[in-house]
Amino acid sequence: MSIIIKDRDILGGEPVFRGTRVPFQTLLDYLEHGKTLYQFLDEFPTVTREDAVAALEEAKTVVFAGLK
Repeated sequence: MSIIIKDRDILGGEPVFRGTRVPFQTLLDYLEHGKTLYQFLDEFPTVTREDAVAALEEAKTVVFAGLK
């Protein structure tokens, strides 16, 4: 089961962490701006470390599948 979901009733269909209203893009933005995973998790306690890592792994899989 995917940790990243899209539901038009949650933030208009923006990809979010399952069971939250936290956009996956927010995690990417934190990392892009030099913040750590732990800083993200402190700001968004509804996302677990395991879920954040799993979401990044899912994204990696999608990116690399597209390169083949």
